[in-house]
Amino acid sequence: MRAILDSIKQSFDWISLPKFAVTDVIEILLIAFLIYHLINWIKQTRAWYLVKGLAMLLIIWIVATIFEFTAILWIFRNAISVGIIAIFIIFQPELRRALEQLGQNRIVGFFGTRQSSIERFSDETREEIIAAVEAMAAVKTGALIVVEEKVSLEEYEKTGIALDSLVTSALLINIFEHNTPLHDGAVIVRGNRAVAATCILPVSENMRLSKELGTRHRAGVGVSEVSDCLTIIVSEETGKVALAQRGQLIRDVDENLLRSKLNESQNKSTGTQRKLFRKEWNSHERQA
Repeated sequence: MRAILDSIKQSFDWISLPKFAVTDVIEILLIAFLIYHLINWIKQTRAWYLVKGLAMLLIIWIVATIFEFTAILWIFRNAISVGIIAIFIIFQPELRRALEQLGQNRIVGFFGTRQSSIERFSDETREEIIAAVEAMAAVKTGALIVVEEKVSLEEYEKTGIALDSLVTSALLINIFEHNTPLHDGAVIVRGNRAVAATCILPVSENMRLSKELGTRHRAGVGVSEVSDCLTIIVSEETGKVALAQRGQLIRDVDENLLRSKLNESQNKSTGTQRKLFRKEWNSHERQA
């Protein structure tokens, strides 16, 4: 009997599973996390065309290797180092944006500083913004309002005209009124002040955005991709309100959702309120 068992054991000795340690599992999860975000980034930027171009070059290289095209292989060998440097130069904005998005990720942000409990702006400012947005939506006045949170928007503030004015509905309505000097561009709100108008924002290159959207909506999404701000957009064509945050665009926003998101940006809501706001946000996102 023992001889039979030994024989069976020897028969299956060639079957062996690799030994896994805790560090191996953590390493696999980290690699999967990085690959997932890399693929998402590639799909949403011009890098997708770069991948297609590299795939075509790979096919040419394989064909040249099979048929021993020495001239083509010589070009590949001498151009590969220059090509890698050129990729970093050409796609510098996309690489910078990808690193910024990685830094804003909740898992990475967990190790950062804890959010201050101080309110960023008052209830009066929140209501003034809501009143202005509702008034402009009613008459189809296009508007782009960026509410700054933790990440400074000073880089984009410098592209506009300095205001440093108390936020009121009358001020915002007059800024975005047609044929006025300040109506073109975005208004940046920091605290209770409108710090600048006619600001130029980065335009999103997200391929998933609807082709119906104009420059105003794409700029609103673009600035939300590189910062944690809340962007309020009023469509000049339809009068509908949209919100952009963390690179996501929610259209057909009503007053309740707008107030909820401003409460979040205000840093006033409690944990229970935040869950309620997030649930309402996700509901609107599914509808959109």
